[in-house]
Amino acid sequence: MPALISMRNVGKRYQTPSGSFDALRDIELEISSGEFVAVVGKSGSGKTTLINLLTGIDTVTSGHIQIGSTAVHTLSEEQLAVWRGKAIGLVFQFFQLLPTLTIAENVMLPMDFCRTYPSAARRPRALALLTKLGIADQADKLPADLSGGQQQRAAIARALANDPPVLVADEPTGNLDSKTSDDVMQLFAALAKEGKTVVMVTHERDLSRYFTRTIMLSDGAVVAPARDA
Repeated sequence: MPALISMRNVGKRYQTPSGSFDALRDIELEISSGEFVAVVGKSGSGKTTLINLLTGIDTVTSGHIQIGSTAVHTLSEEQLAVWRGKAIGLVFQFFQLLPTLTIAENVMLPMDFCRTYPSAARRPRALALLTKLGIADQADKLPADLSGGQQQRAAIARALANDPPVLVADEPTGNLDSKTSDDVMQLFAALAKEGKTVVMVTHERDLSRYFTRTIMLSDGAVVAPARDA
């Protein structure tokens, strides 16, 4: 099966007052549809930079990134924003739900921005996603009225709003208790089995049983095998 995500000779260099700094060096990586991949490494190893490049939040200094049929490294900032809205679902540690919108409205927001669904279809789709994630009864509440686990489920529903092929999660369990973390991890694993590709940054070693494989970064380079033998 061809890789859904392909990174070839990817490097990212930042200019700092003390000189240039290579955050990533010669990254070679392939990830297929339906994989649930962990990205691990110490602070400063390049995890966040890798995620930012995969999601088009930042751009490469060198190399090529292909996701599906899109050569991400060739896109302008405006093109990246449009592509990201449809192709990537983002889940964060602190949920990033807009506090003045209801849960349903938060889930509808990506559909409103990208116009992927007709206006009349957006709320029904949001409610269907919230039902899938077990919190349909919270749809018309504000985020502050929900528990941390419920807010993260809402954030996952929002990430799924435009039916992206790739979900990228940055420490999504870092603000949750162990029981809720397991619930969220089971959700991600189920989504991977349905065919979504899930890439997750984590520091939590006890979650390793959920991943199809783990990629370890150190000093901006991959130090564990990018594919299991």
